[in-house]
Parts: sequence; C-alpha cells; structure tokens
Amino acid sequence: MAYFVLPGRGKRVYRLAIARRIVDATARGPRDRTAPGLARRRTRVLRRALRPSRRLQIGLGPWLRALPARLPDPALTAALAELDPHVRVAYVLLRIEGLPKYAVRDQLRELRVRDPWPVIDAACAVAIPVPHRAERFDPDHLRPVRTRSALPLVTAAALTTALVGVLIHTGSGRPGGGPAPVPRLAAAPPSAWTRGARTLDAWPARGDLTGDRAFLRRAAAAWAAAGDGRRPGGGTAQLLYAGRAGGAPLALLRRGDRVARYAPPGLDVLAIGPDPSAPIALGGGRYLLAPWDAAPRTLAGAALPVRDGVVAPPPARTPCGRGPLFHLGDRTLGYLGGPRAAVLTYHSPAYAPAGRPAPPARLGPGAVRIWNRLGCLEPPRARAVTAAMAWDFWSGTLPHGGASADWFCTRTTYADGGGAATSTLLAGRPRDTGGCDARRPVSGTWWQAPSGRWYYLAAAASGLVPRARGPLGPATTAHRLLVARPQDRPNVPVALSAASR
Repeated sequence: MAYFVLPGRGKRVYRLAIARRIVDATARGPRDRTAPGLARRRTRVLRRALRPSRRLQIGLGPWLRALPARLPDPALTAALAELDPHVRVAYVLLRIEGLPKYAVRDQLRELRVRDPWPVIDAACAVAIPVPHRAERFDPDHLRPVRTRSALPLVTAAALTTALVGVLIHTGSGRPGGGPAPVPRLAAAPPSAWTRGARTLDAWPARGDLTGDRAFLRRAAAAWAAAGDGRRPGGGTAQLLYAGRAGGAPLALLRRGDRVARYAPPGLDVLAIGPDPSAPIALGGGRYLLAPWDAAPRTLAGAALPVRDGVVAPPPARTPCGRGPLFHLGDRTLGYLGGPRAAVLTYHSPAYAPAGRPAPPARLGPGAVRIWNRLGCLEPPRARAVTAAMAWDFWSGTLPHGGASADWFCTRTTYADGGGAATSTLLAGRPRDTGGCDARRPVSGTWWQAPSGRWYYLAAAASGLVPRARGPLGPATTAHRLLVARPQDRPNVPVALSAASR
C-alpha cells in the first residue's frame, strides 16, 4: 500500500525500500494487531507515503539490501503516478486493499480531505490496466532488515552542525550580521477547531503543496529575508495554506496577527488581526475560508465551488471590483480592500438600534444593490476590514425641486479593533458628507437646488431631530430633514448635533 501511494518518481528499488522503511517506522508493538490499531497504523503509513520526507532517502542501505527477489510490475505504478495524490490513495484502498467506500471515506477524512466523495468518485472512474502479476508480497519471503549503529552518523552530523555554526558566527563579523532566523513551520491538527475554541490557531493547513518541504522552506526563507520590518522574527509560524490556487504555487504563513503570502518570486506581509472567521484573501479574487464555514453561495443563490478550503473567484458586480461577493451561511461577504473579506450588513431607514447590535443577516436583493453602489464609494483600505455596516438613516425627496435621495452612515470595523464611520448622500451624483456617529447618525451638507440657489441640508436617524449652529438663515425641519438658506455665502462651517424627539 505504501509503495503504490508514494509519488511516482524514482526507481522501483528505491520506492520499495522507502515504502518498507515507512511501514517499519510506524510499528507500535502488539497494539497494532487489534482492529483499531491496524486502522491507526494504516493512517500513519498513508500520511508518510503521501508526503514522504527526504530524510527517508538517507541511510537507505539496509532496506535496499532487504528487497525481495521479485519487484512489482511497473505498469500499475506508472499509471497511478498520473493521478492526484488523494485520488491515488482512494484507488489503492478501493482496488488493491479492497476496502468498502464508507471505510475509504473515513480514511480520507483522517487524511484531512474535507470532501472525500468527489475523490472517491474520481478513483472509481479511473481505468487502469490489470497488472500482469499479483502485486502483494508474502511476508515470509521478505528479507530481514539489518541496520547498523547510527552513532557514527549522528556524531558526524553533530560535528558538522557545530562547524557550520562556528563559520556563520565568525563570518558575520558583528552581532546581527548573519542571516535572519528562518521560522519553523507548524500546522494545527485537522480537527483542532472541533475540540476547542474556534480561533485562527485552530485553522489547519490546507492545499496540495502542504507536503512539499522544499517549497515551504523557500516560503519561510523568503519571509525571513523580507525587509522593512516585515520579518517574522524567528520562532514558529503557522502554515495555513500551500497549494496551487489559480494554477500558480502559493503559501500562506501566519505569525500572530501577520500573514505572509508567498507567490514566487514575490512576498506580501499583511496585518490580518485576530478575527477567526473572516476569509483571508489569496489574490486573484480567491479566499481561504475558516474550516467551520458552510458552503458559500453566489449572490443569486447558486453554489460556489470550494477546493482545499479555497472558494473560487466570485465576481463583484461593480466597476471598481469592490462590494458584495458571496453569501456564507447567514452572512454576506464583500471586498472593500485589504487582506480579508468583510461581513456586510444593512439597516433600513426604519431601523432603531436596541441595547445590543443586531446579528449579521444575509443581504436581500435590495440591500445587495445598495452595497453595489456604496462599494465603489468606499475608499480601498490597506488595513484588514472584517465588517461594514450601511445604515440608510434618511430617505425622501430633496426640497425645491430636488430628486429622491438616501442618506447613509457607513461604519467600517477593522480587524485590529479600530473603526471609522462616514456619511454619504446618494442623490444622483454621490456626495461625501463627512463623518457620522453610527449609533446616532446625523449629517449635513451644502446643496445647490435645480433653481441654482444654495441650501444647507441636514438629516438625522429615526427618533432624532437634526440641530445646526452657524451662519444660517431661518431653518425649517420636516420629516427629520433640516433645510436652511445661508446668511452670507454657502460652504461655511456648520456645527451639527442630534436631539431626541
């Protein structure tokens, strides 16, 4: 089983020797003879065979000398080598090991395959010629493995390491003159999020390159070599993703609230904050979802494909590319710039805030259309945005022949806990009307009527009345809209407040 699951490269003698070394290394004694023990050992064998360490090729002589007299037929190995690694595992378990589909499903889940049934279906659809001879080996015919003492090798390795350390120290010439420490990579267990708190620390490593040690070493080294204060500072970094999102290799490494996005030859270091649920941007419109997220859907309700936790690029229906993207459970996610997708919410003019914030709700078609307009009005953020609320706190018709209009207070919440709120008057051409209080919104602006005359307009949310102080003439207030003429000239500063009714 290990022999057929190993990647299809190298000579048969080396593949078989490495396969037997993997099997020997996974033995745990008499407890392996029980049914649960055999199942656990099979998982250990498959994990090591799927992503074999290069260290298995060092000191392989004892296993090469213990090869059987007859080697397996190369035809099946060559055909299996063309398959996706997890499809190869499913094929071996189904066709060679003879396991039922439900057992193969459970085994694939142990190997961190989130959706095993498409993998099983792909394995069932594979047509591989039957080998010319049986592929199983009789244990009685296997030669014993006689290993020599590892003490000389260990001693030589220790001396070499010490010598290299001395050379690096003396070659630097000054403290801190040597290369930056490369972070060690670690990954959370696949089921960590099901047993404890749902935090970023519980995100498992996903992607088809999580076993490519050479690629991961290059990613960690690139982060260690980054300048401008972007280095991780040694220690351990969490591997979140390593795969071919969009066809090109990509790695996502995390340390604290920073993420390094490595796509050879470039590297971006982004501050993502501690939010455990906001999807992380991989570039190209793709996002890495939290492991507990439900299947995403388009704004029209169709299912979006997800592979290794990465959702396919959902197009934003705006000229600038910012705005609503997809539904995720009871939330609607959108892109406002930065490294994370934001939860978008909407409140109508009749909304009255209670003691605690309303929970996120999936946007309806009308709210999606509003956010499609507001998305491009929001400036692109470099900081990670995790939530954005749009409150249409006043809606009506502007006076003196004006058109229908809506006044919005939009609050943006950043991943680091900060926030900002701005107001926008949508009346034909959008107008930025300054900051606002997202709990008691009131806003005002100078506005020119179709007649050419200037007026000062101010509006407040339901239950409030706008108040204005400044060089204004007589003011009238109706339906929470204040209208006043200037005493001298327009565009002079006006102080605004909101009073409860």
